[in-house]
Amino acid sequence: MSEPLDGVGELDVLVVGAGFSGIYQLYQFRKLGYSVRIFEAASDLGGVWFNGYPGCRVDSDHPLYQLSLPELWEDFTWKERYPSWRELYDYFQYVDRKLDVKKDVSFNTRVVAAHFDQEIDRWVVTTEDGLIVRPRFLVLCVGFASKSYTPVFKGLERFEGICHHTAHWPREDVELTNKRVGVIGTGASGVQIIQEAGPKVAHLTVFQRTPNMTLPMRQKDLDATLQEQQKVLYPSIFRRSKQTGGGFSFERYPKPLFSATPEERVLHWEDLWAQGGFHFTVSNFNDYSMNEDANREVYNFWRDKVRKRIHDPRMQELLAPTIPPHPLGAKRCSLEQSYYEVFNQPNVTLVDLNETDISEVTSKGILTKDGIEHELDVLVLATGFDSLTGGLTQIDIRGVDGVSIAEKWANGVYTSLGMTCANFPNMFFIYGVQAPTAFSNGPTCIEIQGDWVVQCIKHMKENGLTAIYPTPEAEAEWRGLVMNTGYRALINSAKSWYVGANIPGKTIEPLNYTGGVNKYFEIIEGIAERGYDGFQFNPILKKGSQI
Repeated sequence: MSEPLDGVGELDVLVVGAGFSGIYQLYQFRKLGYSVRIFEAASDLGGVWFNGYPGCRVDSDHPLYQLSLPELWEDFTWKERYPSWRELYDYFQYVDRKLDVKKDVSFNTRVVAAHFDQEIDRWVVTTEDGLIVRPRFLVLCVGFASKSYTPVFKGLERFEGICHHTAHWPREDVELTNKRVGVIGTGASGVQIIQEAGPKVAHLTVFQRTPNMTLPMRQKDLDATLQEQQKVLYPSIFRRSKQTGGGFSFERYPKPLFSATPEERVLHWEDLWAQGGFHFTVSNFNDYSMNEDANREVYNFWRDKVRKRIHDPRMQELLAPTIPPHPLGAKRCSLEQSYYEVFNQPNVTLVDLNETDISEVTSKGILTKDGIEHELDVLVLATGFDSLTGGLTQIDIRGVDGVSIAEKWANGVYTSLGMTCANFPNMFFIYGVQAPTAFSNGPTCIEIQGDWVVQCIKHMKENGLTAIYPTPEAEAEWRGLVMNTGYRALINSAKSWYVGANIPGKTIEPLNYTGGVNKYFEIIEGIAERGYDGFQFNPILKKGSQI
């Protein structure tokens, strides 16, 4: 249980969110002796891993999907190469036992507004139940996928069966055995729940608009003794992750595709395919994500591998088309274990929404425009998120000019370094928009940004500074860099959440810094070393203020 909130009205730091980034911030600020608290909307630790749908699991390779703090990894043993959400939940409970996290967390506390008060250089933060606190610094650790998205489906409220979005799956789970199940969407959550539910349902109907170019997970149980022996390498692995483009310990193949012989190509691809996970994308030839011809060669290899596992020619064309609908990697490649085998089952129907879209949801199921009513007991909405910006714009955050963050970003995102915004003093956000977020191992990006924020606040307190904010010029410069690197990549060739194209009315533009985690680390460290280039400070304490 979290402790009462007596005496927290004027915190040094308020952290919003109790996942990886929020806990890491709490740990670092505590070490400095600052007054800090986390507000968390859920009832326990874990952030996005607080609950999960059937099949939900990590897609980053062990051991990098954890905090790099030795006092945590030294005594923790993982069970699987790619842990399930339940193992992640157990990990967060372990973290609490080691670090006593929960004593400084207010659960079931949803932040609904944050307005900056220039008179005292503090944020006035309001929660859903009316609590008001005034921290000097506001650190938003809400992640990039905290606002789910459900398209408008006519008649959805009429459905008489069970219906859940994957992001809001009940913790007590839903029985799918011998049920007629429909899944709308084939992104990461769709792929995972399809392969998990497929073997045990009475009938599975998958509604697909774009095939997922999934990669083999190569899941395996981990040997505890071997894992313990490998821990001597963990410090090197964690340091190495900050030196690579994707925040992993492995890196891009150091040559363009067409400079390699056909033999070199196929042997390299076979090696990556056998390793599994993101090795096939992260360690591919260094131009495949920017050169369309090179990308097509990579796609052809992927397509031929996948088609060998699918029996029916129609299913082959729908799941691994002859001509790709977009470049490989332009939409997130999910990891799978038995995804394609599910579509060989006689009790599985794949509905191509490009041929016959959803007309409406009925009391019995889904009616498609070809007049077929697909009767269902359970409807799963694997329809994704208002990613990268939605977690912040759903909160009424207003800076010194009274403009909300939602209004500021309505026609395009402006940040400095993917962590701060002009006119929003003392506000930082971690693992969000215009950072390497979607193209990085999560904890790597979280720790790089988290350390920068902590050191920035430490610099301010040591120098009597009460407010920091980037200049509009610095914002424009960072946006220019994000756009320049983003538009050179093939990610803009697909209607994906990478560019905001999955949300009607959202400005379509690159939403991630795609220059690489290592380059990002170099840039932000350089800015700090130069005395925070592009930032302004309020150096004089106002009457009655305290650092």
